Amino acid sequence: MRIVVALGGNALLRRGEAPTAENQRRNVRVAAEALAPLAREHQLIISHGNGPQVGLLALQGASYGRAAEYPLDVLGAQTEGMIGYVIEQELGNLLPFEQPFATVLSMVEVDPDDPAFQHPSKPIGPLYGEQEARRLAAEKGWTMAPDGDRFRRVVASPLPRRIFQIRPVKWLLEHGCIVICAGGGGIPTMYGPDRKLHGVEAVVDKDRASALLARELEADLLIMATDADAVYLDWGRPGQRAIRRAAPAALAAHSFAGGSMGPKVEAAIDFAGRTGRTAAIGTLSALVAIVGGEAGTQVSAAASGIELYPP
Repeated sequence: MRIVVALGGNALLRRGEAPTAENQRRNVRVAAEALAPLAREHQLIISHGNGPQVGLLALQGASYGRAAEYPLDVLGAQTEGMIGYVIEQELGNLLPFEQPFATVLSMVEVDPDDPAFQHPSKPIGPLYGEQEARRLAAEKGWTMAPDGDRFRRVVASPLPRRIFQIRPVKWLLEHGCIVICAGGGGIPTMYGPDRKLHGVEAVVDKDRASALLARELEADLLIMATDADAVYLDWGRPGQRAIRRAAPAALAAHSFAGGSMGPKVEAAIDFAGRTGRTAAIGTLSALVAIVGGEAGTQVSAAASGIELYPP
């Protein structure tokens, strides 16, 4: 099968963990151990988040007063290369030497009229206390939003319209490569009044971009790996229930947290509804079982309504 696996941010950096190279490599090594069995049996495409990394690079750039800060599209490109390199190395250490890899810097087109530009919502960077968040907002003009009992910077997150590098990715897959692409949702770009392509100060949601990637590659399966074993109805309440299988329309009738599970559910509904194929949400450690339809939440047009796991 041709499988797209979207690695959640927790696969690279766990919540509250210092964003060091050592911590990220250790987490990627764990992710690689889960991905290796799939890579041995299937055609594999990997996407990943980059919120903590792009936010850290922005903060590092802001601390250097002798040059203007790099825009988010350039920082996104930097994180694609950095994270792709570590994934290639750690996964390559587990697979035969002959297995080729490629990390593709992926530009994604967004609509300049997307309403997301008026309502920043995508969290990036580290967590701050309230006083530090207010100082950064005043000094740098950043938009800050609550995240638990702390604050994070939020930026515009427009919908992806097109991934420009689809043709070279298809060529690489046809030649046996494991491809890492659309990292961090891809590099956000748009056509300006001059009809030329320009970078955009935004971050595209990784799950929505992964659904678009899976559609355009005609993938058989889209998996969004996260730290939850399934999608839950009434999450956090005494009667919460894990969803085993769901039809896209049935799942769309429910609402999920916008900052966490919501985008994943929307991406799953989009992919399954448009293609008739399956999208799944679950943990890294259960990847093999998810591929076999035995774990996670499976979203498929073949499902009837919503089927729950036993209590």
